[in-house]
Amino acid sequence: MGNSGRVLAITLALLVLQAHAAGAAPAQVPAAPVGAAAGKRPSGRAEVPFKPAAPYTAAILMDGDSGEVLFAQNENTPWPPASMVKMMTVLIAMEQVRAGQLSLDEPIPASAWASSIGGSQVYLAEGEQFPLRDMLAAIMISSANDASMAVAERIGGTSDAFVERMNQRAQELGMKNTEFHTPHGLPPATDQKPDLMSATDLAILGRKLTQFPEIMGWAGSSEAPFRGGQFTMRNTNHLVRTYDGATGLKTGYYAAAGFEVTATASRDGLALIAVVLGAPTKQGSFDEAARLLSKGFAGWKAIEPVKAGQPVGAQISVSGGAEKFFVGQAAKGLRVVLPRDQAARVKVEVKVPAQVSAPVTKGQVVGEVVTMQGDKEIGRTDLVAPHDVARTSWWSGWF
Repeated sequence: MGNSGRVLAITLALLVLQAHAAGAAPAQVPAAPVGAAAGKRPSGRAEVPFKPAAPYTAAILMDGDSGEVLFAQNENTPWPPASMVKMMTVLIAMEQVRAGQLSLDEPIPASAWASSIGGSQVYLAEGEQFPLRDMLAAIMISSANDASMAVAERIGGTSDAFVERMNQRAQELGMKNTEFHTPHGLPPATDQKPDLMSATDLAILGRKLTQFPEIMGWAGSSEAPFRGGQFTMRNTNHLVRTYDGATGLKTGYYAAAGFEVTATASRDGLALIAVVLGAPTKQGSFDEAARLLSKGFAGWKAIEPVKAGQPVGAQISVSGGAEKFFVGQAAKGLRVVLPRDQAARVKVEVKVPAQVSAPVTKGQVVGEVVTMQGDKEIGRTDLVAPHDVARTSWWSGWF
């Protein structure tokens, strides 16, 4: 991230904080002039009309399966993500679980520092410990800062060491406008730097989180018990209770950042990720995310004109084979997301030779399958042999 981007984001954040302190309404969050113009879609993509109804600093709508951007506004502007920083904390923990380096049943103790962190919390006492699964659930559902710090200290040894790992993972994922300084996203003190992320980076991170069923189970829960049912955690993401098809994911807020949400939802085979940064009100952030998702579902369609393993194309003659013909099959599925009025115009072309020579092995590439939208190629996969075809022995014709 360039220094100018950091300076712009920090300056904007400080302006908002000063306005808030002076009693100004949060609606004065400035729209940063970096990135795509308001309402402008990325170049080269078909237009789906969209006009934001409320101000926000930045937003993006992404197809969760392919990563294709369907709408973007100031999507690369660095901005304080507040508690959405915790998405990276949870990702690193779950990647360690998947790698066998941690267990969801492992007890995670709370240090004195973690127990005193403040903000949203599940009120961990110093020395108190809960299984990692409970800590991660508390982070995703209740946005618990104390649980975030406890998990960070367990994995990294210190929160600073864990933050270094967070920044390294961000680079590996291609998050180009991200700078972590905490594992929780609380507002910085006067001598600290703010965490910064762009809408694009949050969508990338959110897309990675959707690959973990456990994370999405927590993120999609309206509420859950904690401390043996002594109190109930209620999901800070209201969309899981109010939006049809919502599956998660995470909210954020502090005065200089505004109200923010990374929202995921699925309908009719289409999985979408919407990010809204710097909205002036909590309900406004949810309304704008819901508006983005609804525009996506109304305007776009996921189609799979070719499925993995599907027989496609004409018969292929086998020279010298125990079988005279076979029909190739697609090596992988071809899925595309298109504006609904263009989805019907997709065609499939199969390129195969008239003949192949035996022997043929299962999975052998024998051609190509190409999906076309008019004159534009939008997908390609190999055509492979569905099974072995042996060579005919020289003496078989004698009998």
